[in-house]
Amino acid sequence: MYTTSSLKAELNEKGWRLTPQREIILTAFQDLPKGQHLSAEDLYELLLKKGTPISLSTIYRNTKLMSHMGILRELEFAEGHKHYELNQPYPNHHHHLICVKCNQTIEFRSDSILKVGKTKAKQAGFHLLDCQLTIHAICPPCQTPTYSE
Repeated sequence: MYTTSSLKAELNEKGWRLTPQREIILTAFQDLPKGQHLSAEDLYELLLKKGTPISLSTIYRNTKLMSHMGILRELEFAEGHKHYELNQPYPNHHHHLICVKCNQTIEFRSDSILKVGKTKAKQAGFHLLDCQLTIHAICPPCQTPTYSE
């Protein structure tokens, strides 16, 4: 799990610094209830409500940077824009099953998916930052036809 000090060390190693905005973004994700994902716009609204305004462009830049560093996971849900969550190490590592009609999201774990990801990365000489599977499907309630159809 990333802490402020580990984020600061990693940023410094790459020649960047821990800005107050980056620290606020990290804290916001650490404080989220388990299973909650935020888009950049959701994060912007959340921080506004908390009285910590950060520009939307700063949020976009920093969520992208933090996902490239492996701190945040960038998720492609069915809504047409990216969502983010903390990139949890094993055993909290998980994948997503998403209904393309109602956007219901179910998180699940699979050791076999993670094992394949680790093996492939190692074989290619890569350092694994994240391994995620997103399954797009239609949930049971959305499969039921309505009377207007």
